[in-house]
Amino acid sequence: MEGIGVSNGIEISKVLIKDVKEEIPRYSIEDISAEILRFKSAVEDSIKDIENLILNEKLAKEEMEIFDAHICMLKDEEFLRFVEEKIKTDKINSEWALEKGKQFFVELFNSFDNEYFKERSIDLIDIINRATNKLLKKEELNYEKIEGKFVLVAHDLTPSETVKIDKNKIIGFITEIGGKTSHVAIVARMLGIPAIVGAKNILSMVDNQSIIAMDGGNGQFIINPTQYDIESFNEKKKIMQIEENLDKDFLDKIPLSKDMKRFQVACNLQVPTQLDEIVKNNGEGIGLLRSEFIYMDRKNAPTEDIQFEIYKDIAVQMKEKPVIIRTLDVGGDKEISYLNIPKEENPFLGLRATRYCLKEKKFFKTQLRAILRASNFGKVKIMFPMISSLKEIREAKNLLQECKKELDYEKIKYDEDIEIGIMIEVPSAAIISDILAKEVDFFSIGTNDLIQYTVAVDRLNNNVSDLYSNYNLAVLRLIKMVIENGHKNGIYVGMCGEAARDVNLIPIFMAMGLDEFSVNPSYVCRVKRYMSRYDIYQCEKLCKKVLSLETDEEIEIILEEFENQNKK
Repeated sequence: MEGIGVSNGIEISKVLIKDVKEEIPRYSIEDISAEILRFKSAVEDSIKDIENLILNEKLAKEEMEIFDAHICMLKDEEFLRFVEEKIKTDKINSEWALEKGKQFFVELFNSFDNEYFKERSIDLIDIINRATNKLLKKEELNYEKIEGKFVLVAHDLTPSETVKIDKNKIIGFITEIGGKTSHVAIVARMLGIPAIVGAKNILSMVDNQSIIAMDGGNGQFIINPTQYDIESFNEKKKIMQIEENLDKDFLDKIPLSKDMKRFQVACNLQVPTQLDEIVKNNGEGIGLLRSEFIYMDRKNAPTEDIQFEIYKDIAVQMKEKPVIIRTLDVGGDKEISYLNIPKEENPFLGLRATRYCLKEKKFFKTQLRAILRASNFGKVKIMFPMISSLKEIREAKNLLQECKKELDYEKIKYDEDIEIGIMIEVPSAAIISDILAKEVDFFSIGTNDLIQYTVAVDRLNNNVSDLYSNYNLAVLRLIKMVIENGHKNGIYVGMCGEAARDVNLIPIFMAMGLDEFSVNPSYVCRVKRYMSRYDIYQCEKLCKKVLSLETDEEIEIILEEFENQNKK
């Protein structure tokens, strides 16, 4: 069987199933008093859970206030009366009455033109879901209670759920939906966990007694493998180990081509816990710090001070190595509930990333001020995502200038010469990159979205995933144009998309003159090893041939042949 392999690694292990989101049941009840008692008992149990959380966990004052508010909501007479009336009038079960209560009050709160009430609606959803789970006798996946090692099988995992995975207990995961460049896939690669997505209907094929053999590289998996299957997977695992040992030889080596041209190999950072991995793999800085992690798993937006402390700590730990902080890239497949971004028919073409931030200027300035303050403690740079026009970059720079003036007035230090860059991830930005290069200090090519927008393929849609390719000729031509335009205007060009770690494309990007490859920490040594195989003349010759071809398939075949010829 096969899904989409998104994170390399081979594992054979027992299955652990993450509960599928259940439909809320609806059924008629006869004993109304007993059902109301059942509802009240679930509410009381939820309150006890929150009280125990407050008692047993070390919570910040802000978090304490949130959970205190949750208790108040669970005790709110109007809310309790609404649910009880639903049970009485419609003679329905508590779960369904709670669901109706949730819909009514959330719509009511969101109808107010008031940020406070909109934020409270998020709290309301959380507390009602908690009470509903009590009624359904559902528990969250608690890794502390799990003994042994497992492959986690789920319909889907959110990026925040993936980040929480305990690598000592979950050694791989398979989901029914998702694509190669979904953010869950990116997080899996960051964590170094073998992962397969798009394994349709796998939940109907397994239970908690099943064994799975999985290959996160090619997406193949076998449920309840035979001894022959196990030996075959273990043989592949040995070959992978040999490759990893070859990579380790390049741990302390400088990224150089065979004829000694110097490149930079930096790292993408998803969460602060990866800093150890960056140091361990000798990454030359952080080419992309995804700041979204600071905003996730919260009920309210992080304050300037909270963000400053996080950015400062990362900058200090990286010492003199560069840290490129990408401003909040929200929207598309990344939702943060308390931001209340309106639902859109096509969120990937809607209010996301810098577009959202420029509409919420006060919110945006909080992050910009925090980054500026952190720049006094290391080699921090700012990068704006999803730029599609000159107007956007100028507006973002003007806001940054406002923040600098405010900090000057407050006598707060920052790097006055902080470098500003943009992500090139939409065709319009690539096409006018000669103009945009005059406004910034660097480019970083985000291939994940650049491919999506150039080819008009939703990168999360399994139905068209075969059209999404790193080897698309139009995309490669755009990348070459961006690098040339950057260099003509004296700025350096990096790449932080997943294509930067594609070993087949390394010689192409070397030929094009890409300055920096920013990859997951575990790929740093491999990228350096592959760079050392080629001289620039070889790469340029190959690049010229590749750009003269007509199809993705032809390009991939030529690149694989070249890679095989130069193995060492």
